[in-house]
Amino acid sequence: MFGWNEAAWFSFFLGAALKSTAVLSAAWIAAFLLRRRSAAARHLVWTGAAAAVVALPLLSISLPALRTPTVAGLRLAVPPTFRTTAVAGHGTGASQAAEHENPGAPGQPAAWRTDWKITVMLLWAIGAAAALGQLLAAAAAIARVRRSAKPFADRDLCGALSQALGIRHSVDVLETKAGTMPMTCGILRSAVFMPSDACEWTEERRRVVLLHELAHVRRGDVVTHVLARAALTMYWWNPLAWTAWREFLKERERATDDLVLNAGTRASDYAAHLLEVARAMRCSPALGWAAVAMARRSQLEGRLLAILDSGVNRKSTGRAGALAAAIVALGIVAPLAAVQAQDTREQSVPADVDAAIRSAMAQKNHEILESAAKAAEQLRNFDTAQKLLTSAVAIRASVSGAQSVEYGIGLLKLGELESRRHNTASAEDFYSKAAQVLGDRPEASRALLYLGTSALANKNLAQAMDYFQHAQRIDPQHAGTAMMWMAVVRERSADVYEAEALFKNAVALDDPQSAIILKVYAQFLRRQGRGDEAAGLEARASALQKANTAQVTSATAPATGVYRIGNGVAPPRVLAKVEPEYSEEARAAGFAGTVTVSVEIGTDGLAHNPLVTRGLGLGLDERAIDAISQWRFQPGMKDGQPVAVYATIEVNFKLL
Repeated sequence: MFGWNEAAWFSFFLGAALKSTAVLSAAWIAAFLLRRRSAAARHLVWTGAAAAVVALPLLSISLPALRTPTVAGLRLAVPPTFRTTAVAGHGTGASQAAEHENPGAPGQPAAWRTDWKITVMLLWAIGAAAALGQLLAAAAAIARVRRSAKPFADRDLCGALSQALGIRHSVDVLETKAGTMPMTCGILRSAVFMPSDACEWTEERRRVVLLHELAHVRRGDVVTHVLARAALTMYWWNPLAWTAWREFLKERERATDDLVLNAGTRASDYAAHLLEVARAMRCSPALGWAAVAMARRSQLEGRLLAILDSGVNRKSTGRAGALAAAIVALGIVAPLAAVQAQDTREQSVPADVDAAIRSAMAQKNHEILESAAKAAEQLRNFDTAQKLLTSAVAIRASVSGAQSVEYGIGLLKLGELESRRHNTASAEDFYSKAAQVLGDRPEASRALLYLGTSALANKNLAQAMDYFQHAQRIDPQHAGTAMMWMAVVRERSADVYEAEALFKNAVALDDPQSAIILKVYAQFLRRQGRGDEAAGLEARASALQKANTAQVTSATAPATGVYRIGNGVAPPRVLAKVEPEYSEEARAAGFAGTVTVSVEIGTDGLAHNPLVTRGLGLGLDERAIDAISQWRFQPGMKDGQPVAVYATIEVNFKLL
């Protein structure tokens, strides 16, 4: 946890706030549904809720995360405002650039942002620390009173009442100053405080008051009191936490009253004694934080009405009821604690990578490291990304086993990283291990396709065909892609008729990569001198790509503080470029075309938040983004100041 950054801490605090609110809301609903049941049953509900919200932060850290994606930071694709075209040859190739200005919508001012997240977290922590200080001060005050108090005179009455209530351990009954409210304290060693002037009471009043306080001991109310106080301390800002606290106190006292009445005390006599104690005795607010007082004037009216109501359900909850409540609470809170929101854009590299790895290892949460690795990869910090992913794979192995699907998927991620780094031998090694672990599971097809294209690039056509046939057999959903590669192998083997048959079969399948299959097939037809047929396939592929792009952009929202060109906003200019490189897959397939990427050119002269609006696939989209992320621009200008602007970059891939 100490390796977390501000965003991780805020996400943790926000998750605790939302989850605790959900738990407290569920408790309120449960208590309402149990309004006809006994006060003891409702008190059990509020006790369970307090335990749940106290345990939530610890469980959120210790349990494996169940990630739920959030739709955050998406933006609307806009008309092109800036273009530059890079031409990549079969290797590095030559390039040329062109740019133009295209008026758009009026510019939008940049949003002013404060560091409100840290402020909110500090306020939360300060409030919780202050409340915790009061709780500790109350515990210290009780300890002082307990040390200075002397034993209560009527010890025989205490022993008899304890035995009658079934209390098997000894309870210290001590005298305090005259006029102080009777109360119960002590978590490990129970004690009852009685005022020194209790000897002047009638024997019946002493019996009733002692019976009430010992009933708190019998029910374990001091422990639950401190637990509920801890919950209120942690979530002091939440109105639901205060509501839960008040309901907890109310139901606890009513449940204790019911226990006293069930012991044979007449309701009218008990009510009279309770009223007199509340009128004559004083309750110390300082001690009330860590002890259970007999009567609070704010709750007295409701308690007296409940005591005198003969129709009230006064049934006590036994150990079975408490155990059932604990199981239900755990069943609700454990999955809730494991749920963690995952923002698909706002990822960052931890400031202390080693600390982040130790934290993730302790939590057994590989997703933390994989998100950080993705951010590091976007920043081209490949060594850090590899370190994070290697640790993530180790977590997958320790949690699920070295022969599990989870472990195999981790190896796939390492293979993808090495492929992007152009470490072909290392990528092949990880993909080979992943294929062995995953066996005939569909997930292995990603590794098999990569190994097949590598064999194809090395002109090992027989081995490539074996890989592709294996991928087709185990992954029906992507069988079309595997058959496309089998067709490429057949074309390389000069078996044109078999290649075309495989292409036709691949097109007929409902494959997620149908647009790519159509384009590769079209280029095959052009090489056969069948341009008209190729044009028809290319039109179908373009229609599919436009539909896919529309689905991505229709749900996006415009970014704030980013301008469109025009109305006084000057376009950016390219200062330095890095040429894109062909992917091994595209090179092996003889594939060419144009990738269009929408970006935001920031005031730092870099391209941010790339979104492929027209892609090619076969790794070329990623290579285009990889190159663009290294470009340097002169930022767009407005009123003499640099501003962030939208831009569209076209990257043309051509085989020479």
